Amino acid sequence: QVQLVESGGGLVQAGGSLRLSCVASGSIRSIGGMAWYRQAPGKQREMVASITTFGRTNYRDSVQGRFIISRDNAKNTLYLQMDSLQPEDTAVYDCNSLAPPFASWGQGTQVTVSS
Repeated sequence: QVQLVESGGGLVQAGGSLRLSCVASGSIRSIGGMAWYRQAPGKQREMVASITTFGRTNYRDSVQGRFIISRDNAKNTLYLQMDSLQPEDTAVYDCNSLAPPFASWGQGTQVTVSS
């Protein structure tokens, strides 16, 4: 099964930027559509952004215009460029398939935005 490893999180001030990466041990092309998810303390995991195999993207309203999802199939890597970060973006960010069946969830990467 494909293993997913996320990185790039950290502590930033409001208005700052981060770029997350998700490296897969196998082909992300075989996974198909992929997405970034996040889970804040005490809340359910939610989808942040998604991208199809052909590059069609979709974003939740709260990040539209601030986040950009992209993929490099040759590098088996998914990215999330996050700009104009806000405290409400604080969460653990994970990547995975856009729809079931899901790969094993990685450890995620913590994003903390201070006000």
